[in-house]
Amino acid sequence: MARFVKKIQNFSFENNLWEKNSKIIVGVSGGSDSACLLNILNILKDKYNFDLHVAHVNYGLRGKDSDQDEAFVKKIAKAYDMAVSVLRPKKSQYKGNLENSLREIRYDFFEKLRKKNNFDLIAVAHNQDDQAETVLMRIIRGSGLNGIGAMRAKSGNIIRPLLETSKADVLLYMKENKLKYQTDKTNFDFKFTRNSIRHGLLPYLEKNFNPKIKETLSGWSHMVSNDYDFIDRNAQSFAELKHKNKCSNFLVSEFFQMHPSLQCQALKIIGKKLKGDNFNLENSQVSEIIKVIKSEKNKSQKASIGGLNISKKGAKVDIRC
Repeated sequence: MARFVKKIQNFSFENNLWEKNSKIIVGVSGGSDSACLLNILNILKDKYNFDLHVAHVNYGLRGKDSDQDEAFVKKIAKAYDMAVSVLRPKKSQYKGNLENSLREIRYDFFEKLRKKNNFDLIAVAHNQDDQAETVLMRIIRGSGLNGIGAMRAKSGNIIRPLLETSKADVLLYMKENKLKYQTDKTNFDFKFTRNSIRHGLLPYLEKNFNPKIKETLSGWSHMVSNDYDFIDRNAQSFAELKHKNKCSNFLVSEFFQMHPSLQCQALKIIGKKLKGDNFNLENSQVSEIIKVIKSEKNKSQKASIGGLNISKKGAKVDIRC
């Protein structure tokens, strides 16, 4: 038990996940991972003088099972003498891809709760297996570096203390300490891509190619995240310098002095500055913009790509909404 807790502490220290006196919203579904996370934070509560508040979302998609999960979370929160907040979304809020919709609802609730209570952080229970699954899912979907970098130990206000802990270790900890948790039957429903990867693809890769594939994917994802950060920071410098008054202007020569990776990222950043943080240029759209910038035709070039208006006149490029 002590060794497991120490491992989480060390990981949290290495990644600057929290400080003394941190106020943390803890997302708890009732499953083994979140029940484990809550137990660990409760153990560390006195040492770091944490203020912990439990947050649970009852989606109501599994009838009595959903209500049982809610009751269970309330029970363990009471046992730990922690406040608990529960959200019951309206089914009208579930739009488009269900998995993505539930995620958006969940994180929006956590963030509103954090702000309302003037808390510092949101702790969620993603583990090493979740990371491996996410990496594979995004590779299959053709994600770029940012997507393949997958989840980070700390993303803004969100912390993931279990990110380098395997599911097997979580279950062993729960068993050894006789800690209870709920089992979500939908985790075995193969109509969800993640479940197919979890119960089909990953075990196949472990058996036939690499018995430590989860650790390998998780470690690789961490390296990719660092590479992406390097690219993003350097591209930010160019985008910040060239962005003024809802318009970005730069010289063709300046743009092509950058490495191609920085060129692509700089255009994506410029797009966000012009259209907002939720705006994302697709890779194909970035390629089209670069073609316009690269064009050597004598006459002026104009194009509307991805909601952005790009014009090139001589050696100068102008991008605006």
